Amino acid sequence: MVTKNDVFVYDALKTPQFWLIWTVLFLNTTAGIGVLGQASAMSQEMFPGHITAIAAAGLVGLMSLFNMGGRFSWASLSDYIGRKNTYFVFMVLGFSMYVTVPYAGSSGNVVLFVCCFLIIVSMYGGGFSTVPAYLRDLFGTRYVGAIHGILLTAWSAAGVAGPVLINYIREYNVTHGVPKAQAYNTTMYIMAGLFIVGFICNFAIRAVDSKWHMKKATEPAHGDAVGAAEAVPSQA
Repeated sequence: MVTKNDVFVYDALKTPQFWLIWTVLFLNTTAGIGVLGQASAMSQEMFPGHITAIAAAGLVGLMSLFNMGGRFSWASLSDYIGRKNTYFVFMVLGFSMYVTVPYAGSSGNVVLFVCCFLIIVSMYGGGFSTVPAYLRDLFGTRYVGAIHGILLTAWSAAGVAGPVLINYIREYNVTHGVPKAQAYNTTMYIMAGLFIVGFICNFAIRAVDSKWHMKKATEPAHGDAVGAAEAVPSQA
């Protein structure tokens, strides 16, 4: 999967690999940012009398640390197991954590609940730190910065989708008589379903077809004595 060639930025947008990674990042970020934005209220409503407002604020602070730490640890791990395998771990582990949260809430297991949230938010941070290397592996180094900039539209979309999804479903459940402690269960299962879709998209990613690789001209230009290799966009 690691290429020695480069893909022109606008050619990258024509490949299925770009949009598959876009979808994977969108789904991973939707799940993570939704939890991060609602962690305080969710923890207090799922564990009334056990988690106070002060404890919930402490949980949010702890999640911020795991968000930062995940960016270092997951990116470092991807250097050993590969980017694609790292995202497989995100999808499988994320699915497991989200289906576990409702159980933790119903059983009153605060420790399990907190551990699930910390792992989820670490993968949220890890997804951001790993995706530039994933893009480099597929599209080369020359335009990876520009490609990454365009890919971050997935984060923008997820920043809207994640909180809206959690808030809308919670309000719908509460207005239909579901206790607040259980109002998030449906959302957790939907988030778990997003990771299944992400797993499939990540599985479908293959090396970029050679027709998108930039061609290198090695002949001297305009009679120059020494010609440097100059990459040009593919005409495909």
